[in-house]
Amino acid sequence: MKKIYIFAAALFTGFFLIGCLNSSAARAQTEAASNFKLQDMEGNTVELSDYSGKVILLNFFATWCSPCREELPDFNEIQEEYKKGVKVIAVHMGREGKTHLQNFARANNLDFTIVMDDGKVSKLYGPITGIPVTVIIDKKFKISKRYIGRRKKEIFVKDIEALL
Repeated sequence: MKKIYIFAAALFTGFFLIGCLNSSAARAQTEAASNFKLQDMEGNTVELSDYSGKVILLNFFATWCSPCREELPDFNEIQEEYKKGVKVIAVHMGREGKTHLQNFARANNLDFTIVMDDGKVSKLYGPITGIPVTVIIDKKFKISKRYIGRRKKEIFVKDIEALL
């Protein structure tokens, strides 16, 4: 009898989690992106809504995160290939200071906008419990996709081309 209860509980939990995942995916496709203002590495203010009308690839990362470091060169290529219609913005969630981040960006030839999280922005797009997280925002400033974990460039390109 105990095995039946355990099986039923596991089955219920599975259906509950699938329902949550499906509803959050559906919600993500209609949810308006949250605007924010953050400082970039040079101290300039970057406001997300300034890029409304473009497809925005918003990535949450840290310099110590291996999967994050692996996908950053792809974002360079995406920014270069789609510079007229796409804006790549990476939000650094690490605790390292501006100098560390500047050195990291220079050493890795990163050529897209990098801003430093103030703790509030990651909450707006979270909860972010693991990184990297990438949010694709369409031209109408609606969240189109949200990815947790590293993805190949081809996945982002497919999403971007569908939105351009």
